[in-house]
Amino acid sequence: MSHNPSQLLPSELIDRCIGSKIWVIMKGDKELVGTLRGFDVYVNMVLEDVTEYEITAEGRRITKLDQILLNGNNIAILVPGGSPDPE
Repeated sequence: MSHNPSQLLPSELIDRCIGSKIWVIMKGDKELVGTLRGFDVYVNMVLEDVTEYEITAEGRRITKLDQILLNGNNIAILVPGGSPDPE
């Protein structure tokens, strides 16, 4: 059985994102963009230099955070190098 190097496991992709920007879309109304510092087997993640975007009745609220620990159970989508704002 040969291994196709173009096929990545999800954990391998996340591992390759350590040290770079990642866009995290949470279950609910929050999205975060920050530098991935680490994660565990449950996809709990530590992000630094975080911008949190929250959709509220008044519109989108933006919060800056130095560091955050995310519970993997609440993560819906991960976008490596992504950003919710078009540049």
